Amino acid sequence: MLVWLWNFMVYSFIGFLLEVAFARLVGGRADRKGLLVLPLCPVYGAGACLILALPAWAVRQPWALFLLGSLAATAAEYLAALYHEKALGVSFWNYDGLPGNIQGKVCLPFSLAWGMLSLGLVYWLHPLLSPWLVRIPPLVGWLALATLLTDGCLTAAMLRRCGDVSCLRWYSRAN
Repeated sequence: MLVWLWNFMVYSFIGFLLEVAFARLVGGRADRKGLLVLPLCPVYGAGACLILALPAWAVRQPWALFLLGSLAATAAEYLAALYHEKALGVSFWNYDGLPGNIQGKVCLPFSLAWGMLSLGLVYWLHPLLSPWLVRIPPLVGWLALATLLTDGCLTAAMLRRCGDVSCLRWYSRAN
């Protein structure tokens, strides 16, 4: 079970790095986060875990991995957007202006990007990282889980109270 936690944490961190890089490329906000303190974008971790849980037959067929990986990650993105909107009263993204969008929560260009990322994740990145992730001592995993849950609860409480994702950028107000 702790291996799935590490998959979630590592791919959430890599997702955070991708978000920062993408924002810099397109001139957007370079401080995109999903949690109050930890530099993680949980939607990436959830999407990666769903992709890694795909059946073996899909993983063996690049076209199936692309298609099912796109659908799995898009589902994670849609559900995360629903959770943010309905439970927390905030929105981290809006794809209204992009083609093939569904309620602004997901869109075709990013679904296709998820498919490409699925191929890189399953065929390259995960085989490289997984031997290292299984070696992490259980105590470290339980401490990481406690830290993640604490940050997640604090984040949810702040977002519900403020109703604005800018409350997560506490570090920019400190300067």
